[in-house]
Amino acid sequence: MRDLYSITSCLDNLQRPLRDLRISVTDRCNLRCAYCMPGELFGRDFVFLRHAELLSFEEIVRVARQCIALGVRKIRLSGGEPLLRHGVERLVEMLAGLHGNDGKSIELAMTSNGTLLAKKASALKDAGLMRLNISLDALDENTFRCITGGSVSPEAVLEGIAAAESVGLTPVKVNAVVRRGVNESEIMPLVRRFRHTGIIVRFIEYMDVGKSNGWRLDDVINAGEILALIDREYPLISIDTLTHEEGVAKRWAFQDGGGEIGVITSVTQAFCHTCSRLRLSTDGKLYTCLFAADGIDLRTLIRAQPGDDAALRQRIAATWRGRADRYSQIRHEVTEALSGRIEMSYIGG
Repeated sequence: MRDLYSITSCLDNLQRPLRDLRISVTDRCNLRCAYCMPGELFGRDFVFLRHAELLSFEEIVRVARQCIALGVRKIRLSGGEPLLRHGVERLVEMLAGLHGNDGKSIELAMTSNGTLLAKKASALKDAGLMRLNISLDALDENTFRCITGGSVSPEAVLEGIAAAESVGLTPVKVNAVVRRGVNESEIMPLVRRFRHTGIIVRFIEYMDVGKSNGWRLDDVINAGEILALIDREYPLISIDTLTHEEGVAKRWAFQDGGGEIGVITSVTQAFCHTCSRLRLSTDGKLYTCLFAADGIDLRTLIRAQPGDDAALRQRIAATWRGRADRYSQIRHEVTEALSGRIEMSYIGG
């Protein structure tokens, strides 16, 4: 009998298949980036989740296994900062052993701020991690410290990137969120630093995630501006040939062969119509959009029915089939009803 929740049947209301699962393994971070966890709101007195509230590694893998049965091909670990989760290498190893419906290994990636990576890169590679995205919004010391809350230096991130390369976690992708009046002067230094290195810098339009970062449309430097700035010094040619399942960044190569860059047009050219991503928070809530206000509680079901995978898969499938999210396409039409959306630090960027 055909599985009611098979890969072929799990489409949302807009006929988008489930292909990607992003897992937040902790709500904590050692940085206080202004666009994600501003220090004035996430200070010393901020109450983070207690350990008992977090999904265990075994519970995370259980959810992942059911998502894979529904069509997920790629899993990305995020946070907060995922390397702050004690023993995260063990979780990587557990997830790396999972296979898709076609028998192939699941693509397993991680997004990190890179500050702890120098000590962790080898263990992560050995555990089965395949790819890394590193957040780095500035190379200038003062600008970097201003953005991140002043606790570490960009050199720590660069050391982490070097460690990742040395153990074969390549190609490393560097993500830079660009905000007008803050770090637009860092675009070209980042381009120059990583040309001819094999590292791909991806510039991300500043997004209105959550409600704590004081987002304004005037602060957004759009992808066209970014590309024009780079093209004046290093002429570019579009190589945007990938499908959405292979990535959301639009790719551009340097005409002189110096490598490539990417731009993620999350504000000016939304890609909601092809979004295939489901998000699992560290305390076991399922979110169907980065801009969602409410999640579906899986933790209660998991702990109340520890052996009932069919019920868990049914809950996940029903959540995806009911999905109609397309916030980025309608952001200029939305009302205050969406003002309560969840913070990026809680479900990962």
